[in-house]
Amino acid sequence: MVIGGQAILLYGEPRLTRDIDITLGINVDQLDKVLAITSTLRLKVLVGNEQEFVQRTMVLPAMEEESGIRVDFIFSFSPYEKRAIERAREVRLGRTPVRFGSLEDVVIHKVIAGRPRDIEDIRSILLKNTNYDSGYIEKWLKEFDASLGENFLALFRNILKEI
Repeated sequence: MVIGGQAILLYGEPRLTRDIDITLGINVDQLDKVLAITSTLRLKVLVGNEQEFVQRTMVLPAMEEESGIRVDFIFSFSPYEKRAIERAREVRLGRTPVRFGSLEDVVIHKVIAGRPRDIEDIRSILLKNTNYDSGYIEKWLKEFDASLGENFLALFRNILKEI
């Protein structure tokens, strides 16, 4: 499932992004399969000890060298990520179907990332799309708050007040 800047192109204001974030819905024990895919796609893995790096970060960074576009493969197998992958939206790029995170799940990922660019992306998405499931967003942010000791729900509600 594609999330991040590429998904913003579907839901928010278009902006330049030179990376692709892909949530895999698998555990790190399947790293060999992902490495085989990177090889087939001729992507250069950007870390030396892939196993150690992925165990620590849950991300395998790679790059398509000719274009310089970075591809981050995100290992995740939580109940939330499984649900988000089920909800993903299929979009055809040419003849190739690509699954993008739903609007709500892109917002959730952006709230959790919480960087200024992510907050702007959330504003853009919510202003452009008034028909979304805020209950779904709030439910998951509340769960993340409880498990991580954060204030994601408050951040989301503050963004809603601002717009």
